[in-house]
Amino acid sequence: MTRYQPSNSAGSADEREIHSPREALAVDKNWRSPSTSWRSASNLHRTFSAASDAVALQTLVALLKISPWSSLLLRSANQFDTDPEIVWPAQTSSQKGSCGTGGQRFREPMEIKSYLQARCSSLNNVFILAELTDVEIQTFCGHFAASSVPVPTAKETPSKAVENGGVSALPSQEYGHVVSPDPSDGEPTVSITVVGASGDLAKKKIFPALFALYYEDCLPKHFTIFGYARSKMTDAELRTMVSRTLTCRIDKRENCNEKMEQFLKRCFYHSGQYDLEENFAELDKKLKEHEAGRVSNRLFYLSIPPNIFIDVAKSASRSASSKNGWTRVIVEKPFGRDSESSAALTSGLKQYLDEDQIFRIDHYLGKELVENLSVLRFSNLIFEPLWSRQYIRNVQLIFSEDFGTEGRGGYFDHYGIIRDIMQNHLLQILALFAMETPVSLDAEDIRNEKVKVLRSMRPLQLEDVVIGQYKSHTKGGVTHPGYTDDKTVPKGSLTPTFAAAALFIDNPRWDGVPFLMKAGKALHTKGAEIRVQFRHVPGNLYKRSFGSDIDRATNELVIRVQPDEAIYLKINNKVPGLEMRLDRSNLNLLYSSRYSKEIPDAYERLLLDAIEGERRLFIRSDELNAAWELFTPLLKELEEKKIAPELYPYGSRGPVGAHYLAAKYNVRWGDLGASESV
Repeated sequence: MTRYQPSNSAGSADEREIHSPREALAVDKNWRSPSTSWRSASNLHRTFSAASDAVALQTLVALLKISPWSSLLLRSANQFDTDPEIVWPAQTSSQKGSCGTGGQRFREPMEIKSYLQARCSSLNNVFILAELTDVEIQTFCGHFAASSVPVPTAKETPSKAVENGGVSALPSQEYGHVVSPDPSDGEPTVSITVVGASGDLAKKKIFPALFALYYEDCLPKHFTIFGYARSKMTDAELRTMVSRTLTCRIDKRENCNEKMEQFLKRCFYHSGQYDLEENFAELDKKLKEHEAGRVSNRLFYLSIPPNIFIDVAKSASRSASSKNGWTRVIVEKPFGRDSESSAALTSGLKQYLDEDQIFRIDHYLGKELVENLSVLRFSNLIFEPLWSRQYIRNVQLIFSEDFGTEGRGGYFDHYGIIRDIMQNHLLQILALFAMETPVSLDAEDIRNEKVKVLRSMRPLQLEDVVIGQYKSHTKGGVTHPGYTDDKTVPKGSLTPTFAAAALFIDNPRWDGVPFLMKAGKALHTKGAEIRVQFRHVPGNLYKRSFGSDIDRATNELVIRVQPDEAIYLKINNKVPGLEMRLDRSNLNLLYSSRYSKEIPDAYERLLLDAIEGERRLFIRSDELNAAWELFTPLLKELEEKKIAPELYPYGSRGPVGAHYLAAKYNVRWGDLGASESV
C-alpha cells in the first residue's frame, strides 16, 4: 500500500490510500490534461510519498502486469530523448530472446510509443508497463483521447536515431501520418520477405529456420512470409517447394504436421524483377492486405548475389518500406571482394538505408559454441586470468570440409577460400576470442571491442601465408576429381581451395602470440574448432615422463564448433598403477550428452535477433572495413604475382607448406594428432 495524491492536487494534502495500481488508475481522471503534474516523470515521482520503493514505482504508472524481464518506462513523449528519469533495467541474457510467453514484448522505449500510437489518435504522456491487456490499453487510450499533440506529417522526417524504435520507415521514405487502425487485438505484425526465394539458401536454410521459430512459438502472433524472386510461381507452388525442406527436427511432437500446415498458410509468393520499383509496389499492396491496418514491421532477407543488393535496397526502400513501423534488411555475405568493392557496396546501401537498418549476417556468429565463447571466458574465473600472452602460447582457428566444390566452382572461383571463410567466419571468431571485456552486453559495446582487435592486427605478409589447391586422388577404388576438373571452374585456375596464415595482434594482451588460421576444402575431415595451446610449465618436475615431446606436457583448450559440439580441456594425469606413468586426459563437455535439447540452427538465432532488433551478432560497417583492410593487400599481391597454389590430394590433410608455417612459430597443428574422443 502507498499513499497517492491525485494529479490535479499536487502540493495539497488531499491524499488517499490505495492498494494496487488499478486503484490508482480508477481514482485519477486528469491524465489527459497537459498541464497536470503528470507532465513529466520528475513531477510524477513527486506525486507519491514513497516513490523510491518498488511498489510505488508500479503504482506511479497505474497499469499492471509487468513482464518477467522488463520494467517501467516513465517518460513524457515530448521529453523522449532528454528526460533522465527513466527506469529501464538491462535485460538479462537468459531472458533475451525468450519465446512463447504469449505477451507483447518491447525491447526499446520507442517500440512502446509506436505500439500506443496504433491505438490512440494522439499521445501526450507515456507512462506504461511493458505489457498491457486489451482492457488496460483501452482505458489508457481513453485518458488521452482529448489530447491534441501533433503527429509528424510528411514534411517532418524523423531522425535516424529513432528508427530502431519502430516509428520510422526507410530514410528514403517520407514519414507520413501514423495510421490508427482498430484491429481486434491491436498487436503489430511482422512481414518477412525472402528475396531470392527460389535459391538454395532460401530453400535449405531460411524457410526451415523460420518454420523452426514458428514451431517454438518464437515468431510474433501476426506474421506473414513472402517469397520474392524472378521465377514465375504461385503461392501453392511456393508452399510445395518449401514443404520439401521442412522437418520437425526439434522433437517428435504429434502436432508437427499440423504446425507445418499452419506455417505454410502464412507463406505467399510474388514474382518480380529485382530492379523494378513497380514490382515492389505490387508487393507492398499484398503486404498491406495481410497486415490489415496493424502497425507493420517489415524484414527483407536478401538471399541474392551481392551485385543486385543495391537494386533491391533501392526498390524496397522507395516502394515497399513500412510507413508506421520499422524496416530492416538482412544482407548475406560476401560483402564485396576487397576494400574498394566492399566500401562501394556499403555506400550504395546507405543511399537507401540507415546503418541501423542493415543487418550483415555471418551465420558462424550464430553458432552455439561461438556465442558461448564470451560466456566461457567472462563468466568463469578459471579462464579470464589465463586469457593473455602470459599463459597462452598460440591460438588456432581451424575450418575443414571433406568435400570439394562439386558443381559450384563458378561461384567459388570468383572468391576463393580466403574471402569465403578466412576474412569473415574465422576472423570474426578471432575478434570475439581476443577482444577486451566490453562495457556491457549491448551490441555496440561488443562490436566496439571487436573493431579494436581488428585495427590492432599486424598487416599480413606473404611469407606468413600458404595457399593450396586440391587435385584428383583415388582412394578405395573411388576417384575424386581435382578442383580444375570441375566443369564450372576455368582451366588453369589459381584460386586457392586451402589457405593457412599466421596473424598477430599488436596490443599488450596478445603481443607475440601467433594466431594460426587454416581453412580448406576436400580435406580428410569436416569440422570447425578453436584450439588454445597454453605455455609449458616452467621447471616441470615431470618433464622426463614426456620424453622429447615437450608439447605433450602442455594443456590445451578445445572448443569444437561443429560437428558434435563440445568443449574440452586437455590435462596431464597419472595412469593408475605402481609406475609413474603420465597420460593426457580430457575434461569434457559434450553437448549431446549434457543437454537433451537440440541445438538451434545458426540461422534461427540470427533471424530471431533481426526481428527483435538485436544487432550483437551482426557485422557493423567499420568492422567490415577493418577486416577487409587486413586481407586486401595480401589478396592483391597473390593475384598480381599469380602465386601458384601448392597441390594436395583430395581427402588429405592439406599441403605440406602448412606444417612448415606452423613450425616457423614453433607450433604444431592441434588437429593433426591422433583421433580424439570426448
